[in-house]
Amino acid sequence: MRIGLSWPSLSKALGRPVSDPSRWAVLYLGSAKVADLDTDREIVAINRKGELEPDQRGILGDIEGIVLLDGTWSQAKALWWRNAWMLKCQRIILGPERPSRYGQLRREPRRDGLSTIEAAAMLLSSLEKRPDIAKTLNDSFERMLARYRQVQNTIPELAPKPKKRDFRRRRRA
Repeated sequence: MRIGLSWPSLSKALGRPVSDPSRWAVLYLGSAKVADLDTDREIVAINRKGELEPDQRGILGDIEGIVLLDGTWSQAKALWWRNAWMLKCQRIILGPERPSRYGQLRREPRRDGLSTIEAAAMLLSSLEKRPDIAKTLNDSFERMLARYRQVQNTIPELAPKPKKRDFRRRRRA
């Protein structure tokens, strides 16, 4: 795990030499959506134009490591744009069958948006062909969310906040 905003290369970000960045994947949704692509897969490799890569099985089977961008949606976008070396890596996007387990605790900007741990669970269990990885990570996440909901009503700062009105969309007479 590395904390920061930018590194000159994948090797610098990892703190060790990497011989072939194209064997690494970056999980970043950006504007791409699996639902817009002609596929029934939940995990897809896309090219720079946001199109499906032709050899999905070969690409996904040859991945050496994965870069997960963790932060808010705007922070992930900043990380993507500040680290040009990510373009040398294979880009992966997800099209989960179910929405995030966050539910009402956190609103995702898109239906296919997941928390980092949910995305990692989905991706790792699929690539490693080990459903137990997803079960373990998602069960842990569910326990954390249950605990959060338990204390949510006792601590005013954690209570759900009412939606803010967007005054920019107000019609002018």
